[in-house]
Amino acid sequence: MDALPEPEVQHELLHGPLADLRAPAEVVDAATLFTGPVFAVRRETAVVGSGEVVRDFTAHHGAVAVLALDEHDRILLINQYRHPVRSRLWEIPAGLLDVPSEDPLAAAQRELAEEADLVAAEWSSPLRFFTSPGQSDEHVTLFEARGLGPAPAAHDREGEEAGIVTRWVALEEALEAALAGRIGNAILLVALFAAAVRRRA
Repeated sequence: MDALPEPEVQHELLHGPLADLRAPAEVVDAATLFTGPVFAVRRETAVVGSGEVVRDFTAHHGAVAVLALDEHDRILLINQYRHPVRSRLWEIPAGLLDVPSEDPLAAAQRELAEEADLVAAEWSSPLRFFTSPGQSDEHVTLFEARGLGPAPAAHDREGEEAGIVTRWVALEEALEAALAGRIGNAILLVALFAAAVRRRA
């Protein structure tokens, strides 16, 4: 059985403000098993608790996502095919942080223009979360965009993006679909629930 965290760490976790704690374990061995255009697969041996653990995980660029709302509080959804799950999923505009040194806000603005042909006058403070921390280091920075208008030019979409379908949906309708299990994109679900909480506040 793994040893418990050090006493000072336990105290911070149990009595401090509720927050994740950055606490990198010592990595004693590491190798890259695969490198692709979106992510790499890493194998690392780390000292955790009283022993060593070996973990394979995807090393990811990170991403941004945009919850775009119009003057009627409707959400812009996009639908596109996702091959790993063999489904066309409802999502919000999102994309990789794969441009070196690009600011997340600039990336979000780029993705909104590229995937929805829109620009926004107002951008909220971001929410940041991990998509699947047990198997990937991918993090997503979520923005809310308002004051929407058409982009100066339509983007020429290719690949999966070529078949994008857009739809404006009321927040309540989207939340009902989420709670009924009819939509399952994790980034969209986080964005919807965050928007619902903000609205109540």
